[in-house]
Amino acid sequence: MRVAILAHEKFPGDAKTALGVLRYGDHDVVAVLDRDSAGTQVDDHVDDVQDAPIVSGMSAVDASIDALIIGVAPIGGGFDESWRADVVTALERGCDVIAGLHYFLSEDEEFARLAEEHGGELRDVRKPPDDLTVSQGRTDEVDAEVILTVGTDCNTGKMTTTMELARAAAEAGHDAAVVPTGQTGIMIEGWGIPIDRTISDFTAGAVERMIREVGDDHDYLFVEGQGSIVHPAYSAVTCGILHGAMPDKLVLCHEAGREAIHGYESFDIPPIETYVDLYEGLAAPVRETDVAAGALNTSEYPETAAVDAVADYSEALDAPAADPIRQGTDELLEALL
Repeated sequence: MRVAILAHEKFPGDAKTALGVLRYGDHDVVAVLDRDSAGTQVDDHVDDVQDAPIVSGMSAVDASIDALIIGVAPIGGGFDESWRADVVTALERGCDVIAGLHYFLSEDEEFARLAEEHGGELRDVRKPPDDLTVSQGRTDEVDAEVILTVGTDCNTGKMTTTMELARAAAEAGHDAAVVPTGQTGIMIEGWGIPIDRTISDFTAGAVERMIREVGDDHDYLFVEGQGSIVHPAYSAVTCGILHGAMPDKLVLCHEAGREAIHGYESFDIPPIETYVDLYEGLAAPVRETDVAAGALNTSEYPETAAVDAVADYSEALDAPAADPIRQGTDELLEALL
């Protein structure tokens, strides 16, 4: 599928969905829309993902694309009205529009009318199924080993770590799969339930449902974590996934140098050791588990400093650690599989 990705004023640092699709998706990305960086290439900003030109808007995109993907998901998941012209142009060309927002494009009167008139489809991947239920506490009955990524904060690399571990495990000959719980993972994998959109009573049940659906078909399941157990806004989602997944092992994801909660800078990041105790302690009444490895995002560090940061992180965790993008996943997989 030939796609354009909308990431206005956010690429690359705050366009997690765009980067995820560029790095892991099967799509042929024709262009990235970012009015602030128009005239450059993706490679000018990020050198380990699919390259594409960055343009100012849909008017500069080849008319033969199949879909426009909304590649950013702001806090609260709202729709930025400055994107409307690009979505309208895409729909008038008969393109599908795929979004992972809490604002459902299919419920926007203008978008719904244009999609019907021109034959495009509005795909709101953050819309959960209607038939979710509470957890039955039976996730541990599946044959697969369940490995969950958890974080010190949101946007620390949980999705990236999940994808890297699952792909590396499969390449090493293991039968491994991803259980996607967020909009980006769902876009990449083509299935999943957006956990942060479920009714709170059904969050653990939604995770349980996904794992039980595929858990007897694979040896290892890598579950994509969300948020952080200390996050003032998203901790409930994190707890629901932790209890619903009933994981055998945890991978703690952190961004090197981050000292405050993203978007809530009055809240400090606690010591790494605190997270180990919190996650293991909170999981224990439902399923005994341990933080078996750590993933550290060192993208803002030079190479030498990154190596030192990973060593310090490993010591704080008392477990193997690596930057899965810079250093690979061999050491992590040895601890997990």
